Amino acid sequence: MTKAEPIATRIGRALAERIVSGEIAAGAPLRQDHIAEEFGASHVPVREAFRRLEAQGLVESQPRRGVRVAGFSMEEVREIAEMRSALEVLALRNAAPHLTSAILDEAEDATRAGDQARDVQAWEEANRRFHRLILAPCGMPRLMRSIDDLHTASARFLFSGWRAEWETPTDRDHRAILSSLRRGDLEAAALLLGRHVQWIGQKPA
Repeated sequence: MTKAEPIATRIGRALAERIVSGEIAAGAPLRQDHIAEEFGASHVPVREAFRRLEAQGLVESQPRRGVRVAGFSMEEVREIAEMRSALEVLALRNAAPHLTSAILDEAEDATRAGDQARDVQAWEEANRRFHRLILAPCGMPRLMRSIDDLHTASARFLFSGWRAEWETPTDRDHRAILSSLRRGDLEAAALLLGRHVQWIGQKPA
């Protein structure tokens, strides 16, 4: 029997999905009582979910104004890209000894799924799966949580920029990274990954 997911986690994930997709716009207030009623919860898990969303940079708490969806600037987008670059390279260096052919095959499948995505949400899901597959074997859960939070912030920017026009990209970077990992060239793979992630703001990463 699997352990039931904490209600605060479920609330936080649902709100994060709405914020990232643009369903809840930047600046919109989040009413604690309305959310508690929607999820059939007390205010305690709602406040816990708000704290998690604030740590992810998705909401901000202001005195006398309550909790609102945070906006984002290009400076923040560039900061997120720099942080992702540094942390993902660190994760890859620690994951590399544990990457198997089966894992790399799965990552290649994720890249193919991204190439065939019909919308930005499907593409982002495949993209995130690729990154997680090659990084999770690092065995550093705290690092992976930080990377996951940065991916969420990146996704919000991508969705806002690509909601109007969507054209499925072909991700040559992912294939080049996999090729380097298959031949055991970690330095090339790390360099490619670091550069790839920093392109956020100009193209998807």
